[in-house]
Amino acid sequence: MKIPSTMRMSRECAALLLAIAFACGAQDRRTVVEPRIPLACTILHATLALHGGNLDAKDEAKLDTTRVQRALDSCATGKAVEFASDGAATAFLIGPITVPEGVTLLVDRGVTLVGSRDPRLYDLRPGSCGVVNDQPPGCRAVISVTHAPHAAIMGDGVIDGRGGEKLLNDTVSWWDLAEKARAGGRQQVPRLIVADYSDDFTVYRITLRNSPNFHVVFSHGHGFTVWDLKIDTPRKARNTDGVDPGPAEDITVTHSFIRTGDDNIAIKGSEGGVGYMTVIDNHFYYGHGMSIGSETFGGVHDILVKDLSLDGPDNGIRIKSNPSRGGLVNNVKYMDICIRNSKWPIVLDTQYNNPGPHTDRYPEYRDIHLENVRISGGGQISLKGLDPQHRVGIALDGVMLDSTQQYQFTAANASVSYGPGPVNFRMTGKDVTASGTQGNGTLASCSTMYVPFEEHQ
Repeated sequence: MKIPSTMRMSRECAALLLAIAFACGAQDRRTVVEPRIPLACTILHATLALHGGNLDAKDEAKLDTTRVQRALDSCATGKAVEFASDGAATAFLIGPITVPEGVTLLVDRGVTLVGSRDPRLYDLRPGSCGVVNDQPPGCRAVISVTHAPHAAIMGDGVIDGRGGEKLLNDTVSWWDLAEKARAGGRQQVPRLIVADYSDDFTVYRITLRNSPNFHVVFSHGHGFTVWDLKIDTPRKARNTDGVDPGPAEDITVTHSFIRTGDDNIAIKGSEGGVGYMTVIDNHFYYGHGMSIGSETFGGVHDILVKDLSLDGPDNGIRIKSNPSRGGLVNNVKYMDICIRNSKWPIVLDTQYNNPGPHTDRYPEYRDIHLENVRISGGGQISLKGLDPQHRVGIALDGVMLDSTQQYQFTAANASVSYGPGPVNFRMTGKDVTASGTQGNGTLASCSTMYVPFEEHQ
């Protein structure tokens, strides 16, 4: 994959950048270096062709699932199953597959793994997938990594979940089901990649697009590296989060480009919580921003977000929860952030409108630190603690708006410290306290931070 000039760097420079991040505290405790693609244990060649990015109708039953799974299961630990083209044949059609311990799924440039549109293949129970109901989750993921440490998904190719295409023998798509669920019920649709109880999981250089639901989920593990990932899914594709870690520890997301229909990243602090995570040197475009929540009842702590551009997202920096799923979020640092054309550039919300069965899981945000954050294009800045006992505690140290007249400000139950860097606005509201002294001056321009999203070649 060609990387924009602003993102190209040697392994030595990348390692130095991450080492600098480690010195900032509140981050992945591992020493993270650029992954390496292992040698192949076997090479599978494509037998299907895409026309205009789509399979021919006659090919929709020509599943590659069995031969793909056999190759993965027979591959030695530390090796890769390589997916290669064969002349005009560049596609593999798969139902749910699993990646075993220590094995890498490697997709060559120009090759696409295409998720089947047959909901019966994903059923956890008869008829449980491809519907909207109030039942427990009913779909298997397209790619599962379960109790499989040191597994990986790599390559310069594409994995396409086809979320916007009509299901086989139906008139709706996976995304149509998500829209239908707005009226109530659960959308029973697959996630694209789910890694569970799989320490040291790696996603490297791959392009993911059009997931029916979340693109990458990592939970119940220690060690998750995302390096040079591209996610490219339409803005209106509901509930298509990019990268969702949690509960988990020691996570790094770096050198990645994400545009999607929901959170670009959502840190999910459910039972067990999320801690020690670094998000460094990334570019986000449309989406719902760099998010924490809405589950925070397990706690979220020691998070570093650095060198991030957010260009046109609905939300920029967002922490969201409510009294049915809240808990303590603390020691979160945002440094060297550029946000433009966002409706909500900064929003810390303790009453996010997604209630659950509990009523005593109170959100509280402490030690939230913003340093060298530059915002342009207008929008709303919101710091809203739940009540005087469950507050928002935030430090603004070098946070500048391009023109304060373009912004609205809301705050309640918040403790705000200013400085020593310049801050050109003040937060006021019910039970809002202020401390510190903001400095004068300006911050460096964001002109080099914003780069175009590169279309897949």
